[in-house]
Amino acid sequence: GKACLSRTGPKARDGRSGEEEEEVKVSYQLYPGHIPTSPLQKALLAAGSAAMALYDPYRHDMVAVLGETTGCLALPSLRDKMKHHPEGYRILQERPLIRLSTLDMARLQGLPPGSLGREYVRFLEDNKVSPDTRMLPKFVDDEELAYVIQRYREVHDLMHTLLGMPTNMLGEIVVKWFEAVQTGLPMCVLGAAFGPVRLSTRKLQVLATQLVPWAIQSGLNASCILNVYYEQRWEQPVESLREEIGILPPP
Repeated sequence: GKACLSRTGPKARDGRSGEEEEEVKVSYQLYPGHIPTSPLQKALLAAGSAAMALYDPYRHDMVAVLGETTGCLALPSLRDKMKHHPEGYRILQERPLIRLSTLDMARLQGLPPGSLGREYVRFLEDNKVSPDTRMLPKFVDDEELAYVIQRYREVHDLMHTLLGMPTNMLGEIVVKWFEAVQTGLPMCVLGAAFGPVRLSTRKLQVLATQLVPWAIQSGLNASCILNVYYEQRWEQPVESLREEIGILPPP
């Protein structure tokens, strides 16, 4: 990465004249696109992105910034879960990416109905979304943790597929409840808690009585969603993978 040193002038401390100390600040780029930020800068970014995300939940760029600037406790915990799981550890070592450039879409489209790969492609087509819309991390000051949050973003659409949820507001809220329980990311908790304010009374009733209890129970029951090497499970039936992970059948 790039490194630069900036020096401050001599500075007296403790009111004692004659004692001077030179402070050296180091800022460096840990990975391509990384923007080093101080705790204060992260707090300001978190506050601003949270406000924008609440105002417009479809501002995925603001949701991404919020996740990066508030995940200082949750991301190390997720990394540790991956490191202590054979499949998760392989993912951390090999760093697979879920992008159009890494997916064989023709092969996935040719898989049998009900398989993870075919249902994932169906989800992308039905909801007109692309894995390439997932932003790359910028504000995470640890290269390995940056990959963890990137992996979380890239498997988000797979969570929609496994949970059987569309990308409308109701579906996003349900997925956020599941992910909040699974990951502990404040961004997921915020989306789960404040997302329902935009729903109609009828949808709120369905959410509260059926979908949220199921999402919470599934999140508690399931193993860590980042410990699945989805790229090697495309042929596996969705029902089989749900059962393996511990996701309860959708209501």
